[in-house]
Amino acid sequence: MAAPLIEASIDIDATPAQVWSVISDLKRMGEWSPQCKKMIIRGPITLGTKTININQRGPLVWPTTSKVVRFTPNEEIGFRVAENRTVWSYTITPTDSGVTVTERREVPGGSTTKISALLVDKMMGGTENFEAELKLGMAETLGKIKKAAERN
Repeated sequence: MAAPLIEASIDIDATPAQVWSVISDLKRMGEWSPQCKKMIIRGPITLGTKTININQRGPLVWPTTSKVVRFTPNEEIGFRVAENRTVWSYTITPTDSGVTVTERREVPGGSTTKISALLVDKMMGGTENFEAELKLGMAETLGKIKKAAERN
């Protein structure tokens, strides 16, 4: 059973618009994420936009597809991965000194697809190890987003 929610947050000294310009540019996901190496965007990024994603973990490379299911400019963007039903999102919350960005991986009901669960178990060291790796990856991703947004 997958964790229903994994999340990490970071404070960024930037405006919501500056952060939005970074996180809503999904074709740059390969620059931020240690696992998602590339997102191929099919059309303008908005609610309903579809993507093809290339993921990598060591020598293992696999494609996924996703659809933008949350899109509120300067507030939140989220996409659902078809192959495992997870929803990945980035939420921007204004603070007194900038914003807090929260990255989440949600698994509705704590259950991914059977094929995803099997692959995580057999190829990625099991759910607990894989989810610990995802949490570390979120911190890495958010750190890179912070650097990019604070340069804007």
